Amino acid sequence: LSSPSGLTHESHKKDVEQVYLRCSEGSIEWMYPTGALIVNLRPNTSPASYKHLTVCIKPFKDSSGANIYLEKTGELKLLVRDGGHSPSKVYCFGYDQGGLFIEATPQQDISRKITGFQYELMSKGIASDLHTVSAPCRPCSDTEVLLAVCTSDFVIRGSIRDVTNEAEEQESIIHVGVNKLYRQKSKVFQLTGESGNWRGQIKTLLECGVKPGDGDFLFTGRMHFGEARLGCAPRFKDFQRMYKEAKDKGLNPCEIGPD
Repeated sequence: LSSPSGLTHESHKKDVEQVYLRCSEGSIEWMYPTGALIVNLRPNTSPASYKHLTVCIKPFKDSSGANIYLEKTGELKLLVRDGGHSPSKVYCFGYDQGGLFIEATPQQDISRKITGFQYELMSKGIASDLHTVSAPCRPCSDTEVLLAVCTSDFVIRGSIRDVTNEAEEQESIIHVGVNKLYRQKSKVFQLTGESGNWRGQIKTLLECGVKPGDGDFLFTGRMHFGEARLGCAPRFKDFQRMYKEAKDKGLNPCEIGPD
């Protein structure tokens, strides 16, 4: 977490301050913004890998007081307009497309303004999984499911207990009852209540039209800004079939023990 403050530069409203971030994920909170802030993302990886990275930022819900630009060789491209971002909207760009230039907008009372966002750096392959433009709701092929089992941040067997649709954010929240937890990167799925049942929530696009229903599914996906995002989710009986077929042929990419 980086938290620069504009009040320390009140007499220098044209100052440009630079911030260097080494972590692959985190947040920036610029209190009382004045002047401009250049955010330099310098992950602890080889510079040769930079071209394979995607940067995503998610402005805080109440972020205000500055415009956020993508800057490269002196040219600015508006990324997030002050006060103009939608709730939960994520903005992504290639690492090699430029850096972040945050410029404070004129304010009568800067003490009431805080500009902030979360950021994540990820490989372009993972980013395309999360932000698939073409056919984001299509079923996964057998090969994609088996690969998702090996590479996803979470893999669970469970049922859809309920679905909450959020029209403003164009998202659906799937309330999942967990029957078996194979893997999770973060503690999204937890034991709840005296019954000792595992519960959790997974988000997906509203346009995918997920409905509550009977039966078990194999839910896979990735963590994105602290939230579980749905990847491949075949019916569990279909996963058992494809897993056995691949195993019999010696083609399954990893072992999971689906029973």
